[in-house]
Amino acid sequence: MNLFRVMEISGSALLAERLRAEIVSANLANSETTRTENGGPYQRMHVVFGARGAQTFAPVGSFRNDTGVIRRPPRRRCASGERGSRDQAAPVKRFEPGHPDADAQGYVAYPAINPAEEMINLMGAARAYEINASAVTSTKNMIQSAIGLLS
Repeated sequence: MNLFRVMEISGSALLAERLRAEIVSANLANSETTRTENGGPYQRMHVVFGARGAQTFAPVGSFRNDTGVIRRPPRRRCASGERGSRDQAAPVKRFEPGHPDADAQGYVAYPAINPAEEMINLMGAARAYEINASAVTSTKNMIQSAIGLLS
């Protein structure tokens, strides 16, 4: 396998894990957000990883409809094939009649976010990022060794 292609793959994985860590951090930061600009509580985001298609077809993040026109899907897609999407879980209702966002019965809708689960996801993203950074370093050392053998 081409060592530079290995660097490309590891770089793509680094970007994917960075996005995963950013989304998990946003979930943790908004775990108590009861009102957004769209109305209602914050909705948990999650990352969906996928394989990137061949570059000879439609660009990543778009697809062709029946008329051959390329258009973007509603979800955000990154170059390495991952995308962020909103979780459709129902909000958690808490009885807080004095809260400004309380409904007529006194319940406030909070995001369905489990901080312990999000911390585990964040640790997983950090560990995967660390492993891919180590793979980049190892590949770089192999390339330097190969250049040393040739010179």
